[in-house]
Amino acid sequence: MDPFRRRLLAGALGAVLVTPAKARAETVKRVLWLSPAAQSAGTEFLGPFLEGMAALGHVQNKTWTLDARWGENSRETLDRLAVVALAGKPDVIVTQGAGLHSARKLPGATPVVFGFSGNPVELGVAKSLARPGDRFTGVTFLAYDLVGKRVELLSEMLPKARRIAVLSNSNHVGDAEERATTLKAAAHFGLEATLHRATNAAELKAALNEIATEKAEGMIVHPDGLMVQERETIGRFSLERRIPAISGWGSIAEGGGLVTYGPVLEACYRRLAYFTDRILHGASPADLSIELPTTFELVVNQRTAKALGLTIPKSILVRADRMIG
Repeated sequence: MDPFRRRLLAGALGAVLVTPAKARAETVKRVLWLSPAAQSAGTEFLGPFLEGMAALGHVQNKTWTLDARWGENSRETLDRLAVVALAGKPDVIVTQGAGLHSARKLPGATPVVFGFSGNPVELGVAKSLARPGDRFTGVTFLAYDLVGKRVELLSEMLPKARRIAVLSNSNHVGDAEERATTLKAAAHFGLEATLHRATNAAELKAALNEIATEKAEGMIVHPDGLMVQERETIGRFSLERRIPAISGWGSIAEGGGLVTYGPVLEACYRRLAYFTDRILHGASPADLSIELPTTFELVVNQRTAKALGLTIPKSILVRADRMIG
């Protein structure tokens, strides 16, 4: 981690529970960060948000303070922490991933800025992406048009494959359409696809056992918080069973997945500072359009490819934005 980001994180984490007397001044704004992740893992997205705030001229512990709450991979824990933190009367709540679910349960009208992998309209927190119409806005990572591209990449890497498995979290808002889009793309490329669902670690283990039993030749992993949390489990399974996996976020490739193609999440969380800044200056979240990602990356894990005995086609290597190993 570079020194600049280290200083930002040190300041943020040091301010989680202690608010200096000076910060109680009326001009100092309060931002509440809600993350379902463990603090040790979640700071990878808090860091870019802090960078974005600094770039917009916000000086932490001078013009604004941060109260960061971590669910430690328990939504129930984050729900409780969110209620406690609301007593601090934050001006804006910023959520990471499923932290949006905790925020929407809170009473009152505090604006919420989210970085969310699901469909906010389907979730019911926005009337539309263009005009959210309520107190919620931010960035959604869900891009259905990328689903077919991932299937195409898998087909390109495994030209002889005919049977693939699709692994997803059925609780993920937007999962039904994402699965339907994947099946349509698989059929287009002559692939037989079977669906496997998991909403927690135990169900994921069972789903992976099913995939192993049916002898899938490749695996599409729909990205969401659960799959990121369990990325090393998925990576080990892929290697042990020799089933190459492709997904949507770079962190899943870092956990052992073969290839990922999708949004750069760090850029998305940096963008959340824009929404926070606008709201702190008086804008209504109801009028701030929810955005889709604008920065994407193709990540190839060469270590995984070598362990699987695969040669990544040059046509993919020349397009790769990042190589692991």
